[in-house]
Amino acid sequence: MTAPAVVCPAALAIYDRALTRAAAGARSPLILRGDSGRETRVDAGAWCDDHRPGDTGLLDRCRGATLDVGCGPGRLTAALLRLGRAALGIDVSAAAVRLARARGATALRRDVFAPLPGQGRWEHLLLADGNLGIGGDPAALLRRCRELLARTGRAHVEVEPPGGGSWAGVATLHAGRDQPGAPLRWAQVAADDLDALARSAGLRTEATWTEEGRWFATLRPGSDGP
Repeated sequence: MTAPAVVCPAALAIYDRALTRAAAGARSPLILRGDSGRETRVDAGAWCDDHRPGDTGLLDRCRGATLDVGCGPGRLTAALLRLGRAALGIDVSAAAVRLARARGATALRRDVFAPLPGQGRWEHLLLADGNLGIGGDPAALLRRCRELLARTGRAHVEVEPPGGGSWAGVATLHAGRDQPGAPLRWAQVAADDLDALARSAGLRTEATWTEEGRWFATLRPGSDGP
């Protein structure tokens, strides 16, 4: 996880501890609670597996050099490397980068909004597992993705199901229902809100698909930027 501004250290610590527990085989629930009370629940163990149901379509589309933004413990980055494809993962979490490297992934502790290797030359960019929410400003994140991509590059993003609504702002991250939370700027984008958002960032929706209950889209740089 990362943001245009510094991530709250307390939220990052919650995330780091959840990944460390999950990597050791323990159940590691995380709850993201928006200011409206809306909750998103995940188990960090799903990110630590070698494969998450729904990953196949993402991996199939990344046929060239790929930047995995918010790579977590490196599931997708490592899978691409096993397929013989160039890939780099970035994450602001020290635990995530350590775990990614331990599974053989190439990963750097970096903020997506900071200077990065290969800017303007990446053939593919991944925003999976809810990472379109990074920083709490999806339009700013997609504009940054456009800067990172080659002119003919593609961004493959995971979105929420249509009809669920989108939101952006300050949420709280919890390590369980009864655990204290820490503030985190985050967002969620529903599939039916993505087209307008992408256009505002100078991108166009090239394709959409679903797999194993997950929703995805491929975006490409467009000539009708903001």
